Amino acid sequence: MIKEIKSSEIKKFIQSNPETVLLDVRTEDEWGTVGKPNTKDLGIKSFFITISQDSRFLDNVKKNIDKKKQILVMCAAGGRSIVAAELLAKEGYDTLNISDGFCGNGQDPGWKNLGLPSVIDS
Repeated sequence: MIKEIKSSEIKKFIQSNPETVLLDVRTEDEWGTVGKPNTKDLGIKSFFITISQDSRFLDNVKKNIDKKKQILVMCAAGGRSIVAAELLAKEGYDTLNISDGFCGNGQDPGWKNLGLPSVIDS
């Protein structure tokens, strides 16, 4: 079972786990219109790799993220990211799902609505 974390717990979690990385699995369109987490201000590295049905997603993660790193996985509201976290866990990655995602899930506000650092690429 994949562990979950709320966006409201992210800053405290990163302080205790500074080697963690963030993986945002949303689409390029979402990053361009809704925004992206800006993890530089939090002192961790982020990766933007869209989850897909084919092997490209896993191949891209394997090329870019060391298995020794713990990964916070994010999407818009927590649905796609739990699927991605499960796929990565099967490959031996240590993953946590951000349960309210970037935009919130109806119960919890999400990264952006909490005012955590974010940017919109133009």
